[in-house]
Amino acid sequence: MRFAPAAAALSLLLAANASVSHADNTRPDPRAEVLLAQGRAALGAGETQAAIDAFEAALAIDPAYTPIFLELAQVARKEGLQGKAIRYYREALARDPGNLAAISGEGGALFEKGAVEKARGNLAQLESLCGTACPETLELRSAIARGVQPRVAASDAGATTN
Repeated sequence: MRFAPAAAALSLLLAANASVSHADNTRPDPRAEVLLAQGRAALGAGETQAAIDAFEAALAIDPAYTPIFLELAQVARKEGLQGKAIRYYREALARDPGNLAAISGEGGALFEKGAVEKARGNLAQLESLCGTACPETLELRSAIARGVQPRVAASDAGATTN
């Protein structure tokens, strides 16, 4: 019993130290940032698979860095894989519930998939978080206003009608 006060003080010190070091763990691994930049460059050059490879490598290096999920979701949407994109957006939202880009992106992917009411729910959430004039709200609102764009299958692209 003589050591109880010292043990309590030591455990309090260790708990405070652990929480401070954990809170500082939000900086991304520099290697992951380099891979993100490479992926963005590949995506800009139209090399989708190279972008996916770079983003997945970045995720393997730093699985706690939320922007990687946003990039993977964006690529999935470009590939027409809205379900996969929604999964990535939801992973980002699980890590950062107030991430406006993830809310907007998820709403866009939901709308593209045909879940119009859920997309409008995301729009309402964005409007309550950042207002009606923030870029994320405007982007989702304009996507919903444009309506669903018909997708042309690759096999139909070369077909002619007689």
